[in-house]
Amino acid sequence: MKETRILMGMPITVEITDQNTNKKEIDKIFNYFKSVDRRFSTYKEKSEISLINKDLIKKEDFSSDMREIFSLSEETNKLTFGYFNIKTPSGIYDPSGIVKGWAIYKASCILKKDGFKNFYVDAGGDIQTSGKNSVGKKWRVGIRNPTNIDEIIKILELSGEGVATSGTYIRGDHIYNPNNTDCNIKNIISLTVIGPNIYEADRFATAAYAMGIKGINFIEQLEGFEGYIINNNSIAVLTSGFEKYILNENV
Repeated sequence: MKETRILMGMPITVEITDQNTNKKEIDKIFNYFKSVDRRFSTYKEKSEISLINKDLIKKEDFSSDMREIFSLSEETNKLTFGYFNIKTPSGIYDPSGIVKGWAIYKASCILKKDGFKNFYVDAGGDIQTSGKNSVGKKWRVGIRNPTNIDEIIKILELSGEGVATSGTYIRGDHIYNPNNTDCNIKNIISLTVIGPNIYEADRFATAAYAMGIKGINFIEQLEGFEGYIINNNSIAVLTSGFEKYILNENV
């Protein structure tokens, strides 16, 4: 069973290939994403994050989810040497760089808790895989050409991993370097990260992109992660273990 809905300002797709799939479970996952959007959307005036930015909710009154996101963001900031920060140059909090991957991961945990083993959850191109697809093979995920989004330049095979891509070709120039807010990131246009789950892949993809071209070296040094970067000359650089995930079409 597969369904796509527009939520959180992007297409979200849930596909479950277990035989006991039902629409009730699909609805449950989409309802979860709705709850995340209501809490974390910076576009909704009455969302919790918007009320926090208006100083209408104090830290001691944060929801458990909000406290978790703030804690994880602080942890990520330290692990990435300050290249991840949910506080924007304008002084407001925007946790979107971590919330999407976190929400996808939480949705996958709901599915697993409910007994499902074979599925993928895709929110705006960031994906959590589990088990096998409808034909009993690993899930196939395409990497788009950032200069021609209708073209797939690599196909990945994943089963259990998460994959996230950061770049400017869909949402424009929305990622900044927290360590130098006056410096625009011009030397790369796309960075894809494969990690043990989508939460981990997403947060480090965001931070590594903010590092610019040296972000690929950061991913190389992270145990259990692989990366694929495309620079502004459309030249790709891969981490040492990335190729093992690329589909060999001759097999």
